[in-house]
Amino acid sequence: MSRAGQVRRVVTAVALGGGGIGALGLLITGVVVGQAALARRTIPRAVAPPPRCDGRYGAQHPGRPIRLVLLGDSTAAGYGADAPRNTVGALIAAGLSEQLRRPVDLHCFAVVGAESKHLQPQVESAIEGQPDVAVICIGGNDVTHRVKLPLAVRHLTNAVRALRASGAQVIVGTCPDLGTIRPIQPPLRWLAGHWSRQLAAAQTVAVVEAGGRTVSLGDLLGPAFDAEPDRMFAWDRFHPSGDGYAVAAAALLPTVMAALREPEPTRAARRADADVRSLTSAAVAASKSAGTEVSPARIAGLAGRFAHLRQRVWRRTEHPTDPRPEGTVKESKEAA
Repeated sequence: MSRAGQVRRVVTAVALGGGGIGALGLLITGVVVGQAALARRTIPRAVAPPPRCDGRYGAQHPGRPIRLVLLGDSTAAGYGADAPRNTVGALIAAGLSEQLRRPVDLHCFAVVGAESKHLQPQVESAIEGQPDVAVICIGGNDVTHRVKLPLAVRHLTNAVRALRASGAQVIVGTCPDLGTIRPIQPPLRWLAGHWSRQLAAAQTVAVVEAGGRTVSLGDLLGPAFDAEPDRMFAWDRFHPSGDGYAVAAAALLPTVMAALREPEPTRAARRADADVRSLTSAAVAASKSAGTEVSPARIAGLAGRFAHLRQRVWRRTEHPTDPRPEGTVKESKEAA
């Protein structure tokens, strides 16, 4: 579902009540119904598919291409971008190629409107290409469709485990904060944000336990969108533009690079390390701080679940050119 569709689902769910979401009874008032009606009138419907970003990036570099796959919903698909090079997948692929000096073959299996339960066929298709690294962005539609949290998390866990079993590194951009969507006014905005953070924290625990890493998207786009809405929004005023997706790519890329450079922890962490916390504590902290990476940590001599909590910085790159279709570039020799 598009971002506009997500808004409709949230406001309709709150206006009608029910569905197993806590505290809705307190919110079904004339004010809430009025907010829902106003939001529905101002939200345009999705009219076109996202641009296809599949292809080779950094074809001028030597070595075996890094195989990157994108899975998930409209964020991963790049809905709202005006060209393939401005999707989040293209921006990650181009940045990865630039930083590692390797070609990158990108395949995007994401579907606009996908919920976590729709990841399985995407994963099956992705695994056929033997990816080196997979990026998943999912969760917004689980919130707006009122999917039970354990069910949404179980589907995501299965996807991460299957990808890890195939040999791929996995990075998950957790559920964005739907409370930042402008047509939703308080108290709907507060409730949508609360649901989003709950799911993001649960996703983080599940993904790290399954051997993946997470990056909190949270309200990452909120401040930038407020400051420059004409530049950061797409034509529909609800989805990110290419510049908006660049903000998300900037948060995800450092973790993608780290996963490829250090697939497993190189040393045992210490409990006193500033960036090491219990997994549950790290998940809650990350859900409140956009751009935060959570990755597995092991502490010698201690049982339990621990995680590294980091804020990484990406050295920005220019927007890439559109990818070259695979098969038009002569394969280079594999890197040693």
